[in-house]
Amino acid sequence: MIKIGIYGYGNLGKGVEKAIKKNSDMELVAVFTRRDPKSLTIETSKAKVVNIKDVLNYKDKIDVMVICGGSATDLPEMTPELAKNFNVIDSFDTHANVPTHYNNVNNSANASKHVAIISVGWDPGMFSLNRCIMESILPDGKDYTFWGKGVSQGHSDAIRRINGVVDARQYTCPVEKALEAVRSGKNPELSVREKHTRLCYVVAKEGADKALIEKEIKEMPNYFADYDTTVNFISLEELKKNHNGIPHGGFVIRTGSTSDNVKHVIEYSLKLDSNPEFTGSILVAYARAAARLYKRADFGCKTVFDIAPKDLAIVDYSELLKHTL
Repeated sequence: MIKIGIYGYGNLGKGVEKAIKKNSDMELVAVFTRRDPKSLTIETSKAKVVNIKDVLNYKDKIDVMVICGGSATDLPEMTPELAKNFNVIDSFDTHANVPTHYNNVNNSANASKHVAIISVGWDPGMFSLNRCIMESILPDGKDYTFWGKGVSQGHSDAIRRINGVVDARQYTCPVEKALEAVRSGKNPELSVREKHTRLCYVVAKEGADKALIEKEIKEMPNYFADYDTTVNFISLEELKKNHNGIPHGGFVIRTGSTSDNVKHVIEYSLKLDSNPEFTGSILVAYARAAARLYKRADFGCKTVFDIAPKDLAIVDYSELLKHTL
């Protein structure tokens, strides 16, 4: 059994716990939280709930630590720190900062002889893999990625970190006109702003400066500054009633040509009822790979580009050859 720890028990941590139950070779050992452990109820009766200050007591009891923090402020600190003592997985999704995060985590994991796999999810993650494969097959072509319509956990978390915000949901919405132009093979040149809009629903604290909150959202680099962003202030009751789910999805499309007038379109799409549950399932699959890499002493920081599909599979290689290939 691969022994798993969950570091952080928000929506993503709960999704990871559900995914572990679906994998017969996995066992949840402990959930680590900033909160009072007595205040937290989890689904797995045999697992412990532990305050994060006691995490090192589990250094030799956990094969892989799945880190379920936010990319804005949590993961840049948590992942390299935890990689000093554990094999780790995270879902860092600030695309512009991936190289820096990779270097920081790689230094830590190599020094401690552990495995760290970063930016595991569906984008970055599954979409990244498909972009790589598509470009390799159709080098003469163009990539297009569309997200949504759906709730972005990372962007919603970034809004919640703003002073004066109680809660928030951020929807990423593809621009339909741009999506149809790509699917038709027109190969349009599209700016970031022309491909997506961002729709925010925000609950502000009583007396908070809503104009300042809106300004901070719209000017936030890497998250909202490059997009047409609409901010709606609503009550907490309305947020819970109308925005309680966490659906998402998207499309990766590559259009290309293999010879004169011979064109091709490759498309990979996802339609997700629950963003955190699906992301949690990806994290758990890559936790299996991390455990296998550790046994082979293949240390350091990895991404989805480094992991062979056979290391994700719950079945052995003969089964892959017989039923999957």
